Amino acid sequence: MTVTPTNAQVGDTLPELTFGPISRTTLALYSGASGDHNPIHIDLDFAKNAGMDDVFAHGMLSMAQLGRLATDWAGQDRMRALSTRFTAITPVGATITCTGTVVDRHEEHGRVLLTIKLAAHIDDGTQTLRGEAKICGTP
Repeated sequence: MTVTPTNAQVGDTLPELTFGPISRTTLALYSGASGDHNPIHIDLDFAKNAGMDDVFAHGMLSMAQLGRLATDWAGQDRMRALSTRFTAITPVGATITCTGTVVDRHEEHGRVLLTIKLAAHIDDGTQTLRGEAKICGTP
């Protein structure tokens, strides 16, 4: 049976979402689209002068993918809250894999309310972002 917001139980997992690998082109495009022109994300010389080995991904780019995992699964109309916390840098060349697990389910006033623990990891297993989504299982 396919896990949906209306039948999800504690311990169920959402389908993984994989994004990347992150390229300099992706970073430049995201910079232009988001208005975040921080040179640490697009200027190698600036990044090296700041003590980094290379430029790295915008945190909001990773956050958008984590939010997309929950939203694609539940639908925008069911999303009630999304919170995230950055835990590490996402380097150029990394692939981001987003995962989610149902950690709480309760019913209130005829609605199923879910809490989903979210995480984003890169290829080497490093967790770069963690979060939580609150989802209403019925519209």
